[in-house]
Amino acid sequence: MRSGTSRPAGVPAWSCSRARPCPASACWRADVTAKPASGRLPLLAGNWKSQLNHLEAVVLVQRLAWTLQDKRHDPARSEVAVIPPFTALRSVQTLVDGDGLALQLGAQDVSEHDGGAHTGDVAASMLAALGCRYVLAGHSERRGGHREDDALVNAKVRRVLAAEMVPLVCVGEGLDVRQAGEHVPYVLAQLDGSLAGLSAEQVAGLVVAYEPVWAIGTGEVATPADAQEVCAVLRTRIGEVWGDDTSARTRILYGGSVKAANVAAIIAEPDVDGALVGGASLQADEFAGIARFYDLPVF
Repeated sequence: MRSGTSRPAGVPAWSCSRARPCPASACWRADVTAKPASGRLPLLAGNWKSQLNHLEAVVLVQRLAWTLQDKRHDPARSEVAVIPPFTALRSVQTLVDGDGLALQLGAQDVSEHDGGAHTGDVAASMLAALGCRYVLAGHSERRGGHREDDALVNAKVRRVLAAEMVPLVCVGEGLDVRQAGEHVPYVLAQLDGSLAGLSAEQVAGLVVAYEPVWAIGTGEVATPADAQEVCAVLRTRIGEVWGDDTSARTRILYGGSVKAANVAAIIAEPDVDGALVGGASLQADEFAGIARFYDLPVF
């Protein structure tokens, strides 16, 4: 495989390479330390889902790195992660590590098994060896399309923790639950089951993402107040079970059709610590704008 730090055929001349050091590695430094009052560094995680082959993924990361640099993104004010398909992880990791980019790497799923005779599974230890920091568990498309329940999500979370990575645990309700007014007990039950048996320290170190499935592709619109309502009850439940210190440290993201046009208002809510971004993360300019939410107006 061609090194991710040399420019493959067809990649624009502005791409990162050893021949011309990338400004993202040479100049990409935090200007100030400006975490929010909560002390929780906002996380913007781009989930690419089953899109982009490994060559396309490399080009997107190169464009993202340059766009973030051009927009003077400050890593002390927001953390940016990319979550490619399994087939692109090695190529993206080579580029990120080789050019010293200020990006974290994540995986979209993980096996509940610790390696061995499990055809098609990807063990947590394999993802850790690739330099993954984050691993999604319980995404709505896994829960719905693959019928993954809370017990399975919990098993995956434990594997991720054992491999010294950070689980990004997703919860969220569908339209029928929302319309019935049962969304709060529904997401709390998902949280309880997905995190069952974990220690306070483990919960403090993971990330929770609220996905309003009812507002994704349905024509319904989730407001910042909707995001805050559920993120607040999730934080309250974490405090009830694992203590106030744990709830104050756990990052909770919002993941529902996030764009540069709405992200600032969403993250302005006190219990929202970032966003799990879908389609918008496939556009370098848009995702870089989302990462720079702290300079965007709040409407």
